[in-house]
Amino acid sequence: MRVEADIKLGFKDVLFKPKRSTLKSRSQVSLERTFRFVHTNTEWTGVPVIAANMDTVGTFSMALALAECKMLTAVHKHYTTDEWKAFLDNAPEGIEEYIMVSCGTSDSDFSKLNDILTTNDRLRFICIDVANGYSEHFVKFVAKVRQQHPDKVIMAGNVVTGEMVEELILKGADIVKVGIGPGSVCTTRVKTGVGYPQLSAVIECADAAHGVGGQIVSDGGCTCAGDVSKAFGGGADFVMIGGMFAGHDESGGETIEQDGKQFRLFYGMSSETAMGKHAGGVANYRASEGKTVKVPYRGPVAETVQDILGGIRSTCTYVGAAKLKELTKRTTFIRVQEQENRVFN
Repeated sequence: MRVEADIKLGFKDVLFKPKRSTLKSRSQVSLERTFRFVHTNTEWTGVPVIAANMDTVGTFSMALALAECKMLTAVHKHYTTDEWKAFLDNAPEGIEEYIMVSCGTSDSDFSKLNDILTTNDRLRFICIDVANGYSEHFVKFVAKVRQQHPDKVIMAGNVVTGEMVEELILKGADIVKVGIGPGSVCTTRVKTGVGYPQLSAVIECADAAHGVGGQIVSDGGCTCAGDVSKAFGGGADFVMIGGMFAGHDESGGETIEQDGKQFRLFYGMSSETAMGKHAGGVANYRASEGKTVKVPYRGPVAETVQDILGGIRSTCTYVGAAKLKELTKRTTFIRVQEQENRVFN
């Protein structure tokens, strides 16, 4: 047993320190980035925000909405191959640039992934998603997918330490998903005692990934636009969002009415709700590691997208970053004990 005594930080523990800026308006800030991926040697340009691969977020409808803003959607893994075919047959040209095909690590997941990718050879992003990216089986599966699909961009996770980021990139991942336990409907930290404060995880994992030519996505923990900015400021190349994209017209989830108000169900993919829906219930050897909540119905996702992107642009103007790529170079975080005045909340 050992204890690491240095303090690890979450998004709530810091604020950006403002700096001189020559920018006159938020409209001058460019949020598009161009990345070159280490294993395919191909490029992608867009706004590096990703809707999470949850069935109450990562839907085909969400993908269509976010693609208009050049944002990505990791489409959840529970659509059938036929549903994928129907979607791709009717989707606008170029949608393949902004969607990721998600999968787990079972033999059936591998077979289904291959079937979906053969429906449209222009699909270029794969998201291999497990709760625990530290298993030997997971690392071998990433290598297997890389061997089978040498031309695809692979995002894989989740992990929170630099050595596993390096391992996954060396085994075939282009982008590593970082985050264990920070999600709004994740209870892993409560049920297992395992986790890592998200900002410190991002800072440490970004350094490791960039050292071997890869990228990271910060997955989880964002409660507001400022948190998304903090993830980018900490070195994240992409930021994945779940809860902030829940409850919209484009989101999945059952709509319910209570006291004359509409809500949508939002749940973690390791929750009893998700496992009951997709796996026949919680297996007798494990516990649920997610919760189900009622999110107020929010209407179209466009307003939330504008709030997030507008907040990031504003962050950039405060620190003097004309492009999102420059944000981390212009970032100085200060430790704080409060984020906002909540007297009227």
